[in-house]
Amino acid sequence: MDVVIPEKIYGDRSGFSKLDKKLKSLLGELDVGWKLSAVSKNWVRVSLTGEDEEISANLVRNEFGEIPYSLKALKEGEPYRGRFTGLGSVGYGIYVDIGVLQPRPKDGLILLYYLKRTFGELPVREMIRKFGWVDNLPVEATVEEVEFGAREIELTFSEAQLKRLRGWLEDGHDKLFITGTISENVEDALIKTGHGRDVRRIEELGLMETLLVLKKGTQAPGIIKEIGPHLKGTIMGAIKF
Repeated sequence: MDVVIPEKIYGDRSGFSKLDKKLKSLLGELDVGWKLSAVSKNWVRVSLTGEDEEISANLVRNEFGEIPYSLKALKEGEPYRGRFTGLGSVGYGIYVDIGVLQPRPKDGLILLYYLKRTFGELPVREMIRKFGWVDNLPVEATVEEVEFGAREIELTFSEAQLKRLRGWLEDGHDKLFITGTISENVEDALIKTGHGRDVRRIEELGLMETLLVLKKGTQAPGIIKEIGPHLKGTIMGAIKF
């Protein structure tokens, strides 16, 4: 029995061992074995075998969720957990991968008019730079419309995601978004460089995506310069005040 969860493993692929530990904690008392693999677009498949595979699959779904997988499974008005993808590649909006893989992989689009209505009259690429957005940053998006013939998916940010985005932009603390490694590796880099003291809060946004909220007076570019060499293969974005 397979469950494809709304987490991606990419970059240094350290997420496999971390997810394996999470599953041991979740399923350790059950008669079940599991295998982890990455399917199309790096989404993670948990393959379960054993006497308790059905109950285990339900536990995995309850703990992590499940991607929609097929276009026909999408429901308009429903929120889905996805990832930014191809940021800055087009000027008419922002693509979000919400896990549609059949009949072929298809990303959803947050249109420019919605972004401008929500965040003001800024070009898309300027929004991306100003807001610190990076590829694979987890976001929750609501499906506004699905055109099944053209296989087009129109998205907006969910209300919960909008609240979070605005909170990041309004509290006056510089922030770093780091994608491509687990949070434990980010913490190690902070310790090695002596910058743990400059971080107010570390938040796991996903299995391989971390938010650093810096203390007042600490500037994000300086932290990037220091920890970057210890986190090769990652992508970093910053909100700067």
